[in-house]
Amino acid sequence: MEPRAARIDSNVNRRNFITSAGALASAAQLSAQSNDRIERDRAIALDILKPSARDLEYGLGLHRESLVFDSYGFSPRAAIDGAAVRALVEEGASEIELQDQREDMTMTRAAVVEREREEFVRAWNAAGVTCIFQNCGEESSDPLRLIKRLARFTYLTDHLSGVLRRAVTPADVERAHADGMGCLYFTGNGVPLTQQWVSVEDELRYVRIFFQLGIRMMHVTYNRRNRLGDGCAEIANGGLSDFGRAAIAEMNRVGVIVDVAHAGWRTSHEAARRSAKPMVASHTTCGGIYPHIRSKPDEVIRAIADTGGYVGICSIPRFLRGSGDIAAMLDHVDYAVKQLGAEHVAIGTDVAYRSQHSAEENRQIPEPGPRRTRFAALWPDDDFEETPRMISSLAWTNWPLITVGLVARGYRDEDIRKIVGGNVLRVARAALA
Repeated sequence: MEPRAARIDSNVNRRNFITSAGALASAAQLSAQSNDRIERDRAIALDILKPSARDLEYGLGLHRESLVFDSYGFSPRAAIDGAAVRALVEEGASEIELQDQREDMTMTRAAVVEREREEFVRAWNAAGVTCIFQNCGEESSDPLRLIKRLARFTYLTDHLSGVLRRAVTPADVERAHADGMGCLYFTGNGVPLTQQWVSVEDELRYVRIFFQLGIRMMHVTYNRRNRLGDGCAEIANGGLSDFGRAAIAEMNRVGVIVDVAHAGWRTSHEAARRSAKPMVASHTTCGGIYPHIRSKPDEVIRAIADTGGYVGICSIPRFLRGSGDIAAMLDHVDYAVKQLGAEHVAIGTDVAYRSQHSAEENRQIPEPGPRRTRFAALWPDDDFEETPRMISSLAWTNWPLITVGLVARGYRDEDIRKIVGGNVLRVARAALA
């Protein structure tokens, strides 16, 4: 992959976009490559944002120049091999086998299937992202479950030479940006536990092992209660356990960032009080706008900022509420900046681009029957209805329009650079100090 500037310049004559405000912008300003879905999603976001021609041009230029670091997300996902999955269904494979096969395919086929590699590169170029804090774990503390996604994304970076790198230090991220490359920085979701409970020290020894494998951030909890504390969906809101305090101390010692995105409000607050290094809520929303279980109230986001960390605003309409679109997401950014300052806010999209070939492959698989709610979900019932317009406006490939939106709202260049990547890089450095 050539440097980003060269990729942009090589497509200067691509067709123009027209916003509802009448502003014209070359599609080449948005990315070197595109497809119908990416263009449709952009058109929807532009219709919502309605930037001036000046703000659009300036914002796209600023985005191209900036080191963009998604504080929690997913690299573009490949389509499955529908025929192979259908064959497994016909053989009587269990739901666990089928889920594992689907996951493996979506995470790794870009490394071995040419059309999926092309989809991956096109989406990455369109987003203009330098690095993703990539979810390489699962909603679990079982080391065997956690290691599966870690292996898959290691495989992906190993096989996308010239396109994607695996980063293990902030300097790696900066080098990737200088070279016009993409990279992944790994988060493991859960804290790996053997659950033998010989001693606290013995139980936490896999924190360092997973750090050595490249993991740089871990969730304290994931929705449910675990041995560390209460998740965001637990009614009890019981806070951090004694073992949780020890786990945070070990993460601080080893160099793993403490993440409370899915932790309960009390657990999050107590974790911030205990952490000796900057810690984060990598993908959340502001409870001061809408108090969803996945949001964080003002006292919690302030406690996180007091550690030197950041609050990453996500792109999930149900958590954002309001208009549920890219404008609502920017409203949460505005709120967090007013509460904490620009140096403590980031963007953790928590969404992924899905290959355009997914629908045709999925049609080859028999429809599954009714399923029970998975244990980790535990989402409260509500009457909020997500619309295709909301979801399209928040597409991962619309990352450049987040920067445009910040420009249109009057943010200084220095603060925009912090929000779109600088703050994540700063906390990553602090964790390893």
